[in-house]
Amino acid sequence: MLYDCAIIGGGPAGLNAALVLGRARRSVALIDNNRPRNAVTHASHGFITRDGVTPAEFRRVAYEEVLRYPSVHHLPTEVISVTKKESIFEVFDSSGLRVQARKLILATGVKEVFPEIEGFYTFYGKSLFNCPYCDGWELRDQPLVLVSESPAIYHTAKLLLNWTKDLLVCTNGQAFLSDEQKERLQSKGVVVMEQPVAAFIGHHGQLEYASFTDGTQVPRVGGFVTPQFVQSTPFGERLGCERTESGGIQTDGAGRTSIPGVYAAGDSSYFMPSQLIFAAADGSRTAASVNLDLTEEDFNEC
Repeated sequence: MLYDCAIIGGGPAGLNAALVLGRARRSVALIDNNRPRNAVTHASHGFITRDGVTPAEFRRVAYEEVLRYPSVHHLPTEVISVTKKESIFEVFDSSGLRVQARKLILATGVKEVFPEIEGFYTFYGKSLFNCPYCDGWELRDQPLVLVSESPAIYHTAKLLLNWTKDLLVCTNGQAFLSDEQKERLQSKGVVVMEQPVAAFIGHHGQLEYASFTDGTQVPRVGGFVTPQFVQSTPFGERLGCERTESGGIQTDGAGRTSIPGVYAAGDSSYFMPSQLIFAAADGSRTAASVNLDLTEEDFNEC
């Protein structure tokens, strides 16, 4: 079967793209390995009508809605390669399954690369997080820590003051903050520590201390650690898609990449803001572009 569109990735971008294309009566192969990046999170926030939903429940409801449309086929498998032969894309999994499609949406998202700090994963998703918009409300007015090795640490620190005035900012041995920035933060009551973080300490997922290489331990009940984001799959690069400076797949603002017939949606095309509602909206917009391009091709056929 030749599908109108193959979508790789079953996160909010891929799911919403499949929904829009299914409603447009397009045949869709929605290929998903069932390893969502937000699975560690207890609840997702900021998505109207779904605020506080668990990632598992979000996916359950989304798939229930998407698969009501008979032209959308869910393929729960791991893609290992994608090739383009003339105007047709071929998607292969490890078992040898081949999916052919006229258009391809890459909605594979990103991977997080966190600083290597002992104990971090014990607390990640429970009392340590990466997005203030997603989890800042639950930690409001508590003594928090921010650990970041990014030049954006100053911006993030200012942002976190909306949720708490008791903030410890850690550069983990990096020197991204200027003297003026450190003075400005300290004038707001923010404690700045530039020595490396040795470990996070606590019990049962609840952070109690941030421990430093000089032996200092500072009591904290939660906080945020800024990761680096990288593409979760190499498919865009292998197909020759141009990249943004931050490493995302470059698009025209409507999902089209530099390779004809290839589209990118959600976190694959931009790394921040990394939120469900942004990814879902981008999936919808990209699907509309796919449907428009297919419509033009079909209408102009001889």
